[in-house]
Order: sequence, then C-alpha cells, then structure tokens
Amino acid sequence: MKTIGIVIADEYEYLPFQLIAGAIAPLTESTERSRPSTELMIGNTRIVAVSCGIGKVAAATAAAFLIADKKADYIFNIGLSGAVSGLQEGEIALGSSFVECDFDLTAIGRAQGENPSKPWLHEADADLLQKAKDVLQVKTAAFGCGDLFLADPIKKDFFKNTFSIQAFDMETGAIASVCSAAGVPFLSLRQMSDSADDASAETYTAVNNTQPETLAEMLMQFIQTIA
Repeated sequence: MKTIGIVIADEYEYLPFQLIAGAIAPLTESTERSRPSTELMIGNTRIVAVSCGIGKVAAATAAAFLIADKKADYIFNIGLSGAVSGLQEGEIALGSSFVECDFDLTAIGRAQGENPSKPWLHEADADLLQKAKDVLQVKTAAFGCGDLFLADPIKKDFFKNTFSIQAFDMETGAIASVCSAAGVPFLSLRQMSDSADDASAETYTAVNNTQPETLAEMLMQFIQTIA
C-alpha cells in the first residue's frame, strides 16, 4: 500500500476536495493536532488530506506531519496562486520548481532567497511531473513562495526578475523544502486567481469565495490514474 498526503491551505479549497473525494470513495473525517483531515482508499492507495491553514509554517508543518505520522510516499498540493509572468487569471499550472522568494539574508552578503545551510531552489520530481502533465494537459510553471499576499507590482517585478518565477503563493516553497529534505516526491497544482498586483485582493476574494471544484476534480483524476 502507498500513501498520498495532500496539503490544502484554505478551507475554501479543502471543502471542494471533500465533496469530490466523497463522491469517489467513503471518507473518514478526523481532527488530529488541531488539523482537520480526510482519509479515503482508492484501490491500494491511501489518501490523507490535511487542511493546514495559510502560510509557509502551516504548510511545512502539515507536510512534515503527513510524512512522519502518516508515512506519506508522495505529497500533493492544490490551491490558488497569483499570476506573475506567462500565465493568465484562471489558468491552471503544475509547479516545475519552487523557491522561497521572501527569504532574505542580503544584509550579510547572501543573494535574495539564498539559504547557506540547505538547498533553496527545489525542482519538481521529473517523473511525477511528467505523469501529471500527460494526464491533466496543463502548463508547468516556476512557482515562488512567501509569507505575504503579493499585491505590489514593484515587489512582483522584483521577484519575477530575481527568480524567474511565473506564479506566487504562500505555501509551495515551504512544502517543497520539507519534501526535499525527506526524499519524498512533491506535486503542486495551482490555479491563478489574480495577477499579483494592486487589484489582486478583490480578484482573489471573488475566486476563493466560490469554492471552486476544478482543482480537486483534476487532482482526484490524476490520483485515480496512479492508484
């Protein structure tokens, strides 16, 4: 038996997953260490999804929990992102690389994002990414991450020019770091809810409040092909 752990930050993204997953297989709902979780079986594959809350610390903690406590063989993630370059609002993309854009040791001579104690740019698992791309027929994109809602055009351009990112969110880089350290393949599927500029808050809120089901449907579609 293999286990897939799923990290979902926002409750408006988690609830559609419960709905879609429940239509496929019986669910077991629980709350462990203050984290709502959903568990189901598809074939010989156990899926454990956790609603972790927004931000890098919450997402990294959830990923570590799924790997250590649930023995996850893979970590998947779905959520909303801001489009930075080469993507439009509404588009869906798989993460090809992940970086924490807000990690800043420039005051002591390090490059923006550079962490001297560990790898700081994480590549997606090539085999898993290709399988997902083949099944879902969506773009791949370089994802940037930080503990801020990106709604500043100047900061957006800085992150784009410094890291060559195409999308920005608040979780993926942290999850990727945990998975890299643990040797666990990571896959992230994100929808562009806004353009990471001064109109982003309004656009993001409108999209998030609709509780979109598309990402959950696509993720479960892919899981069914590999279960």
